Amino acid sequence: MTIGANTAVSHTEPAVKPPIQMIAASLRAERVRAGLSLTEVARRAGLAKSTLSQLESGTGNPSLETLWALCVAMEIPFARLLPTPRPQVQVIRAGDGPAVGSGQGDYRATLLAASPPGARRDIYNVAAEPGTRRSSAPHMPGVVEHVVISAGRALVGTADEPVELLPGDYICYPADVPHVFEALEPGTHAVLVSEHH
Repeated sequence: MTIGANTAVSHTEPAVKPPIQMIAASLRAERVRAGLSLTEVARRAGLAKSTLSQLESGTGNPSLETLWALCVAMEIPFARLLPTPRPQVQVIRAGDGPAVGSGQGDYRATLLAASPPGARRDIYNVAAEPGTRRSSAPHMPGVVEHVVISAGRALVGTADEPVELLPGDYICYPADVPHVFEALEPGTHAVLVSEHH
């Protein structure tokens, strides 16, 4: 995971390895929290007990399907296995972040942000053209915005420190301070998620 705007990230070799130790610790913690044995969780998920034991010890290499099955078995959201820090501003460049691959083909899921308890999220599709910077006044206290660029290029973030983003890049920032969105190329598109507590 890359935090900050000035960290160089190679786009030629994406980080596709799942964060095994983080997943292992989360699996153990969630199973214990639910008061379930290794045997019971493995049975519910349709896995061998030895497989779950390896995953919890950090020596397994779980597929996306295996992790989903375990989440269903423990009745937890998938995002709980991949906790993310919540800094003031967080940037994840395309191809970076905690990715988990599928065992059924060329498909991987990267968690960009987990929803905090009690939060509401509104999702917007943004289309913008160069020429005018969209400056937003501070929203209500505690509002956070998440933006993923899908096409084009844009300057996004807090008004005092916006970050240039390319397709696939992600940023989150506090929206209870002045913030901006400025398209730098024609046909710029993004998905914006506004999170209210």
